Amino acid sequence: MINLMTFILICYGTTMIVVYGKILNPIRPDWEVFKCTLCSGFWVGLFWWFLLPPEQLDNVAGCFASGFLSAGTSYFISKIVNDDGFKISK
Repeated sequence: MINLMTFILICYGTTMIVVYGKILNPIRPDWEVFKCTLCSGFWVGLFWWFLLPPEQLDNVAGCFASGFLSAGTSYFISKIVNDDGFKISK
């Protein structure tokens, strides 16, 4: 089992690769779930929960909580950070 912060960072990284990774362009379906960090983040959280359940979320309810946690944090981070660093609006 891993700690919660590590789990969040793994989910965020995986979500960014699923949504924006150029390496997946040839095989990425044209479905909304693969274009949205919120949608992809949820499914990524469920996926990683089955492989690496965080210590605090190691029950069935934790499975869905992991999906929601991953979706929320992936979406939030993607709104404040881009390839150039922090997004700063004038």
